[in-house]
Amino acid sequence: MAREILVLYYSRSGHTAQLARLIARGIEEVPGMRARLRQVPPVAPVTDIAQPPEPEDGAPYVTKQDLLDCVALAMGSPTRFGNMAAPLKYFLDTTGAEWASGALAGKPAALFTSTSTMHGGQESTLLSMALPLLHHGMLIVGVPYTEPALTSTQSGGTPYGASHVAGAKGDNPISEHERELARALGRRLADVARRLADTP
Repeated sequence: MAREILVLYYSRSGHTAQLARLIARGIEEVPGMRARLRQVPPVAPVTDIAQPPEPEDGAPYVTKQDLLDCVALAMGSPTRFGNMAAPLKYFLDTTGAEWASGALAGKPAALFTSTSTMHGGQESTLLSMALPLLHHGMLIVGVPYTEPALTSTQSGGTPYGASHVAGAKGDNPISEHERELARALGRRLADVARRLADTP
């Protein structure tokens, strides 16, 4: 039976969702591992308007059970002023019970993001997402420089996680190096999760 890795994201224009699918592809290149794609619902200043129980498109909304079921987590968000987007932060802020019980402690995690500009806060956004996962006791997995694309990329891709530069109008396609690094991150996360799960 395949072990599942949760690929959790928030995406407004679709770029982060594309990265999520590439990471999922990398995960599933590792024998015995499978990706579970989920997204967080949007939030608004007026919170009395309920969101539909299922999104109109993309992956289903995440539940706390998804966190418990999976052996690892890949988490992504577009940048908002060098930080993760509010919907993802809101979801993380509701995981106090999982923190108290240590439900995620010892599980590996990886991060990904998309920005409109080259220096639009990719690395600070990835680091902002790492902080709550460290509090949960998760083990952060990055992209090592043994990946040739990391030193060749002219767009996204960082040692802190996979990334994409979408362009000011959001019309940049994901580059070949960005694709390579996203899949490599998925493979690395899956390999680490498999090794940990196989350790007695």
